[in-house]
Amino acid sequence: MGKIQYPTEPPAQPPKSILKRKPENPGQIPKDLGLWLTHDPAIYQDETTGYYYIYGTNAICQKSKDLIHWEMVGKVIDEPPKDSQEWVGTNYIWAPDIVKVGNEYRLYGSNSSWGVRQSCIFLAVADNPEGPFVPKQAVLKTSNSVNANAIDANIITDVKTGEMYMLYGSFWGGCHIIKLDKETGLAAEDGLGICLASRPSWLSTAVEGPYMIYNPDTDYYYLFVSYGSLKTDYQIRVGRSKHVTGPFVDHNGKEMTDPFDPGNTIGLMQMCGYSWNDGTAYMSPGHNSVLHDKDGSWYMVCHIREKNYKDTNKMEPSTMQIRKMFWTRAGWPVVSPEPYAGEIDQEIPLEEVLGKYERINLAYSLPQGVQSAVPMKLDRGKYGDYYECCSIQGQWEYKNGRFYISYGPHKEEAFVTAVWDAERNCPTIGLAGLSEEGVPFWAKKRE
Repeated sequence: MGKIQYPTEPPAQPPKSILKRKPENPGQIPKDLGLWLTHDPAIYQDETTGYYYIYGTNAICQKSKDLIHWEMVGKVIDEPPKDSQEWVGTNYIWAPDIVKVGNEYRLYGSNSSWGVRQSCIFLAVADNPEGPFVPKQAVLKTSNSVNANAIDANIITDVKTGEMYMLYGSFWGGCHIIKLDKETGLAAEDGLGICLASRPSWLSTAVEGPYMIYNPDTDYYYLFVSYGSLKTDYQIRVGRSKHVTGPFVDHNGKEMTDPFDPGNTIGLMQMCGYSWNDGTAYMSPGHNSVLHDKDGSWYMVCHIREKNYKDTNKMEPSTMQIRKMFWTRAGWPVVSPEPYAGEIDQEIPLEEVLGKYERINLAYSLPQGVQSAVPMKLDRGKYGDYYECCSIQGQWEYKNGRFYISYGPHKEEAFVTAVWDAERNCPTIGLAGLSEEGVPFWAKKRE
């Protein structure tokens, strides 16, 4: 492998058979569950403990020192506050998000049930990231009489004004943002706030799980949302804005609230269902969060499911993936072709990059499908630097750790990284790229 520092094999997940075992006590979470059943993961890095934390549906928390080895903390909220349960009629806790204000850790949980808008986002607090979090009161309530749904909270602070906001919402009227009182953590305004992302009714108005981050290098806020409904076409897309309250536009300048999306192309794709030539096919990546590590690295976290080819109606259990994120020269994010295994930023020698690959275009389709791999080659020949993908022929240029690929009228930019090939269980070279038309792609070396 020469000069390259490759990641080593990450720990294997326990077999799915563990999910059939009943816990000894009701409500007990098996400590050896691994990442199975992780759903709606919100990532948080705590400077006090030195741990990374994941908070997911059912208020389940896990922690890690390296984003690779995870330890179960358990359920960190017993149940929603009384006023929330009375409003909703259930004690379900979905999709929490966390923020620290002063010495107080604030967890915003969703209390709802499937397919209704009679929902509530509530606040719970603790003096440490592992809780237990004490339920306080409702932050936002919605009913079936309004065109919004109070679930899927995410907290963002305006870097210029210091004002705090909460994103929320799913389906119906889309994803919204409202201002919070930073002192109390509760809503600072009446009403539903501003809609930031929505979808046409013929696409089931299917948008949820908003998550916003600010990139100081680009001076943009980035709004990630999940399209679909945990089906094969569930996927992650992103738009950006100079202002925390929008409007958010995609790579082609289309607003994320545009009601006309005949080609299902609004929002820059980040992840969708995929299938490499070996190993497990995956579908339904979504409800993501993003980490800007204190060392400067960026990561995307999401839940995802294995695709069941034998029974396409069977809902496979969710698990979690973390992938490194890179930023193009134009200021758009793309994610690594393989889950994170400890890879580092490094210059990869050209001779190690050239060779035969398999490539997946994360292309837009209607409906959004599981994208399959095709052959690709980077080579040098008698007539210069040579790119080939199926019958496509073009050229490449490699400089400053990035590949620039051109063929016909098309141009692409790609990051080169050393990854762990989870499908073939070996280290390899990976590419994470984006075309000028706004179509991301992944590639990984086969030899």
